[in-house]
Amino acid sequence: MENSKKTRTRLSPEARIATILDHTATIVASEGVAAVTMEKVGVAAGISKSLVYSYFPSTTDLLKKLLDRELRTLRRRQMEASDNANTFEQLVRAVTREYLKHIEERGILIYRLQSEPSVSKGGGVTDYTRDVAVQHLADIVHKAFDIPMSIAVPATDISFGLPDAAGIYLDRKNADRQMVEDITVAMIIGASKASKITTKWPSKPFVDTTVGESRCIMVYDSLILQEYSVH
Repeated sequence: MENSKKTRTRLSPEARIATILDHTATIVASEGVAAVTMEKVGVAAGISKSLVYSYFPSTTDLLKKLLDRELRTLRRRQMEASDNANTFEQLVRAVTREYLKHIEERGILIYRLQSEPSVSKGGGVTDYTRDVAVQHLADIVHKAFDIPMSIAVPATDISFGLPDAAGIYLDRKNADRQMVEDITVAMIIGASKASKITTKWPSKPFVDTTVGESRCIMVYDSLILQEYSVH
């Protein structure tokens, strides 16, 4: 007579945690954060509620770990994509593409987790390890465009929120990802190039007293055209 009892697979702690997080992610994405209970996660994972508690002391801790995993995975994907970049534009496009792909695939999960005050401290997806990433990218901008770090850092920090805004637009509008990617990349590169103008701008305005304000506008327009001309 065959044994009808199911044989429980013994998993390593790391594999068990990954399995619990996977099933929690499915529940959040399909039913929302409020639907997550230790009992429901245990049933989905095929384990007891007490075993879930042995790894995560509360649902809040479980959800925090899930959000951290999602954001950590996103950062890893971006770093791996950036390794193959040879130019600044390729770097921006690579990290932007991975960001938007991740949001397209996992956006509903991430946004639901971030909207829960007990799970997330607020802020956008790009706020995860933001300071370190900004410093790294600012150094690249500094070298690529010969911009002082005093300008490169704030310029990078300000433009750092663009992918987050692009991801929200992609998620809410169900927009074409390639179009959103192209627009975002153009805006980030444009912001970096525009920062170079800031470092060149003289302390006194270009005003010719003989022709008045129109001269100032013409000179400014000329600088813009020179900076953005395609070679």
